[in-house]
Amino acid sequence: MAKSTAVFLPPAFLDATRAIMPAELAMEDFIAACQRPLRRSLRVNTLKISVADFLALVQDYDWRLEPIPWCAEGFWIERDDEELRLGSAAEHLSGLFYIQEASSMLPVSALFSGGAAPNRVLDVAAAPGSKTTQIAALMGNQGGIVANEYSASRVKVLHANISRCGVKNAALTHFDGRVFGAALPESFDAILLDAPCSGEGVVRKDPDAMSNWSPQSVAEIAATQRELIDSAFHALAPGGVMVYSTCTLNAQENQQVVRWLLDTYGDAVSVEPLGALFPGADKALTAEGFLHVFPQIYDSEGFFVARLRKQRAVAPLAKPTYKVGKFPFSPLSGKEAALVAQAAAASGLTWGDDSRLWERDKELWLFPAELEPLFGKVRFSRIGLKLAERFPKGFRWQHEAAIALAGTGDKPHFELDAALAQEWYHGRDLYPEQPPAGDECIVTYQGQPLGIAKRIGSRIKNNLPRELVRDGALDFHL
Repeated sequence: MAKSTAVFLPPAFLDATRAIMPAELAMEDFIAACQRPLRRSLRVNTLKISVADFLALVQDYDWRLEPIPWCAEGFWIERDDEELRLGSAAEHLSGLFYIQEASSMLPVSALFSGGAAPNRVLDVAAAPGSKTTQIAALMGNQGGIVANEYSASRVKVLHANISRCGVKNAALTHFDGRVFGAALPESFDAILLDAPCSGEGVVRKDPDAMSNWSPQSVAEIAATQRELIDSAFHALAPGGVMVYSTCTLNAQENQQVVRWLLDTYGDAVSVEPLGALFPGADKALTAEGFLHVFPQIYDSEGFFVARLRKQRAVAPLAKPTYKVGKFPFSPLSGKEAALVAQAAAASGLTWGDDSRLWERDKELWLFPAELEPLFGKVRFSRIGLKLAERFPKGFRWQHEAAIALAGTGDKPHFELDAALAQEWYHGRDLYPEQPPAGDECIVTYQGQPLGIAKRIGSRIKNNLPRELVRDGALDFHL
């Protein structure tokens, strides 16, 4: 465990926190918890592997895993060798798990606590992708997710993470989240608004998180949050569920934002209490039915989660005045799509009826059918998977398609040992003792696809995208 670093806690923040701290909690415990290093945690990616199979895979490692009560796929982790970064583990690189703080698993668990999975979800502030990939896993890669990120630099990180985890049902947008209510009214049956906030709950991870904190900045952020929740509520279909969450602690950005929505829309919105979300949830439950997680309760980051239901339609917002532009893709005909699917299957890539083939120039893309009604209404940064590029002699299958679509039982595939798998992630060509029989193969490790490759004589040509090549030590349990 890393050594504790003294965190900066402004006196005005401590006074405000003392004023809202529940009677059964002690300020001394709160301050002590903020000064302790944050426990590391991960979430098993069930798009790639079941929890049971993951636990069997790592049972001989020096990993001590403790289940996280509110997420069946989540675990706190301790390891003997803390020098090797968890992000360099083979199982992380191949998308078997996502490094995610335990509290941040709460909002998606709350969103999916009602039974049947939603068909169309909006993740308003999605980067770096922990919650988007959690949503995709709980949807079983079915339906469709619009994952939005306001920061241009973080959109690339978002795409990298959903690609690594094999997500195929997401479309990425790059907007201010306040546009969705007007641009896509009543279009989603579930919305996650994990709102930008003052970050009071993340000091255990970032000791300087509150260096710019002030009561004025909190008030300004809360004003933006009210605009975001208003827009999200208009984008939610009647009967749909919205989760509002933050990684901060003050009431102004949490209870008061939700109270503003309730006061504004009256009986059109209702609170769905979260006291039964998991055993022990009552320890963080507010009188309104929200979860207000102070860090000492579960030895985690601070967090706030509210689950809301839209009971009826409300008056629409003014329609947007911007122009979207012509949608640059065209759907493939049934006959063409069948030929592409046949060629892909011969290379071990398969998909179901919930995905559709579209084309742009020589590019073939696989889009979530659930999101087709939204095409042309907003501008997308990326939709679904880039499947292939056309060439006169056939198709060049893309890396992200191999990661998402190559089933472990499909052929042709070529299983690597740990040493060769390390070479693959270091971007080097492979020289196995027994090369694959065919000219093309899906390269796998631990049964998981690492990419699609060509055999040239006795050599396997490494086509791992340059941005995925790793330098330095990797943890492959050699």
